[in-house]
Amino acid sequence: MIRPSAIKYELADKQQAIAAGGIGTLMQLAKTIELRKEINAAIPLFKLHLPYDETDHVLNIAMNLIAGGKCLEHLEDRRCDEAYLNAMGAERIPDPTTAGDFCRRFSEDSILQLMSAFNRIRERVWKQQPDEFFDCAVIEGDGTQVETTGEKKQGIGINYKGQWGYHPLIITLANTREPLFIVNRSGNRPSHEHSAFFFDLAVDRCRKAGFRKVLLRGDTDYNKVATYAQAL
Repeated sequence: MIRPSAIKYELADKQQAIAAGGIGTLMQLAKTIELRKEINAAIPLFKLHLPYDETDHVLNIAMNLIAGGKCLEHLEDRRCDEAYLNAMGAERIPDPTTAGDFCRRFSEDSILQLMSAFNRIRERVWKQQPDEFFDCAVIEGDGTQVETTGEKKQGIGINYKGQWGYHPLIITLANTREPLFIVNRSGNRPSHEHSAFFFDLAVDRCRKAGFRKVLLRGDTDYNKVATYAQAL
């Protein structure tokens, strides 16, 4: 019953294409919201830009993940992909070694400053929402298990399931599912650890943005945080 019709194959001229076709749109969005200016002001890690600045490195790592990369070594594949470079609007991008050197320059304070810069940009984007958007901000905190294949990585731990990895805390604006803060922790740490501090930062950001009410949400492990919030 399978009777394929006659098929004619033609070899087209060489074309450029990438699977992550939305990268060009994301780069245009970054330009519109002045992402480069905000990031460079928040984390001045370099004395000179030769030739890459801080935003080049941040976007390089982020777009590598969006394009399907799993680690810094996969940046080498991106560097050799002409279509990817054209979508990024880049003549060249940092190689894995250079990207690794950039990551090692970060302190905990630098990471917090970078997340705060992203949240300031979000605040400007939220202002384009209708007035009812600001009725109530639902801030949710939760931990998530991230398993790794190594047992010698810095800060790694074993969780209650016997898995080696990390247990990052994620504070999100549930209204839009945006991660406001991500805090890396050892895999054997409790879910609520350090959450009170980052809940405070998220509440402050939402109030500055104009939300009239703020609701904190979490599972039963966060009852200590709820007691703390009631005390305030």
